[in-house]
Amino acid sequence: MADTTIQAGDGDGSGDGIRTFPFPIELSVCGVGMQVGAMDADRIWHADAPLDRVHRIDFHVVMLFDEGPVHHMIDFAEYEAAAGDILWIRPGQVHRFSRTSEYRGTVLTMQPGFLPRATVEATGLYRYDLPPLLHPDGPQLAGLRTALNQLQREYEDTSTLPLSLHTAVLRHSLTAFLLRLAHLAASSAEAARQQADTTFTLFRDAVEKGFVTNHSVSAYADALGYSRRTLVRAVRAATGQTPKGFIDKRVVLEAKRLLAHTDLPIGRVGAAVGFPDAANFSKFFHQHTDVTPAAFRAELR
Repeated sequence: MADTTIQAGDGDGSGDGIRTFPFPIELSVCGVGMQVGAMDADRIWHADAPLDRVHRIDFHVVMLFDEGPVHHMIDFAEYEAAAGDILWIRPGQVHRFSRTSEYRGTVLTMQPGFLPRATVEATGLYRYDLPPLLHPDGPQLAGLRTALNQLQREYEDTSTLPLSLHTAVLRHSLTAFLLRLAHLAASSAEAARQQADTTFTLFRDAVEKGFVTNHSVSAYADALGYSRRTLVRAVRAATGQTPKGFIDKRVVLEAKRLLAHTDLPIGRVGAAVGFPDAANFSKFFHQHTDVTPAAFRAELR
């Protein structure tokens, strides 16, 4: 089986030299465009593909874990999956298996083109905006396991149907599983969006109350009970800014108000927005506005 190495000018715009491995069609039962079975240490995409090295694949991978935690990198973000969680890796995504985690459960791989276009669209196979790590609840997990087990039984049954009908049944069974999975992914994305909205709202309110004395992202995260990473994601999703950028913007706004509408000395304005040292305030203000506090005030007088 051939593998490819993406280089600058190859057409994907990456130019990063990360190897891309194709779907291992020769490892599929009857050579169909999918595989499903137990995860094990010997599973490979390609004889030369060290799975604990960063690499791309040009096919879909869905892993349903029976044990955890499992650490897995997808597009340079680290994910921790527990028993009952699902990881969905899409074609072209960069990922890496963990050397220290034991992968136990069921893995489904699927070649692009195995399903018809209508099914691809209905199941959101190329929705790269959806989260790769999914946490089904009890009923959702039961439905997914039932559908996946049925798909595996059909995949392994090569004696009761001719190949054309066997492949058709696999497509129908795979579609049933993917429709359940797509619904879970979409609902998880909506729940994450709502959580991000809530997280940002709490952060925004906390900044409004405390920006005069508190310019620390970590301090806000600790006070709100979130990790710094969670706060960064929520604020970026809501505003396109980092939490630090959001705080600084609010500080600058207040400084502008005081410079424009009061006669407080520059040093007093700085102290009022959390800069006891006038020189530090002037440097901060200039960095964010390209003018000094004095020049900003002079432009308005």
